[in-house]
Amino acid sequence: MSDDPVATLQRWEDAGAHWAVIDRHTASVTVGLYRCDGGEEVDRFWSADPRLLDYIRDRDGSF
Repeated sequence: MSDDPVATLQRWEDAGAHWAVIDRHTASVTVGLYRCDGGEEVDRFWSADPRLLDYIRDRDGSF
């Protein structure tokens, strides 16, 4: 994963894959990254980056 979690999610979406919030807290989030051809989870990451929290504030995933 890159140092910029927002860029990671944007690249993931641009590639046609999906992501979903697995766990959300006030100051952190865990995000799962899923393949576009079947939904298998291929990675997940935790972040407390304020830009990421703002980016996904009202979203549960890319679907």
